[in-house]
Amino acid sequence: MSLRNYLTSKVFFTQIAIAIVIVLVLGFVLLQWLSFSTNHGEEITVPNLAKMTVEQAEEVLDNDDLDYVILDTTDFVAGYPKYSIVKQDPHAGAKVKKDRKIYLKVNAAGFSAVKVPDLIEQTLRQALPTLKALGLQEGSLTYKPYLGKDMVLEMRQNGKKLNPGDKVLKSSKIDLVLGDGKVGFEEEEKPDSTATEKTDE
Repeated sequence: MSLRNYLTSKVFFTQIAIAIVIVLVLGFVLLQWLSFSTNHGEEITVPNLAKMTVEQAEEVLDNDDLDYVILDTTDFVAGYPKYSIVKQDPHAGAKVKKDRKIYLKVNAAGFSAVKVPDLIEQTLRQALPTLKALGLQEGSLTYKPYLGKDMVLEMRQNGKKLNPGDKVLKSSKIDLVLGDGKVGFEEEEKPDSTATEKTDE
């Protein structure tokens, strides 16, 4: 049988049809295997672990067939119990596969200590960002006579004077004593007008 006759024969088309069926079957089997191996369509919603202890979070994640890794301890966050979960990744509500690791950050036991910055003779506008950057808060502002307006003259906490380098807890309020831009000048002593002048006799 010539090639031309073979390509137009029933046998050739039958073999082509069989080959197509085999390819389709293999493709279907491959898709089913991939779906099974990747748990396609079997996603788990990540639970909200905020404010839970590590033990509580572990129990919740075990029930959902999820794992966890503790990254580190963050600076103390007010409003969260000590040693509770502050941050998680992926976030609550995200869809993940079985056995996915959830990365956790745990709250510290309390505020850490920081050194009081040297704000003396800085303006209030300069001092406030410095306090904020260190995790400190602006306290009360009082004024006293001084040539430089809004210039920091003293730093205090609970009435106690602070020196640069003193340690306070993060989130502490630092009271500032500022110049009011006014200077009181004492009047020059004037000669006593009631004094009698000595006259030459």
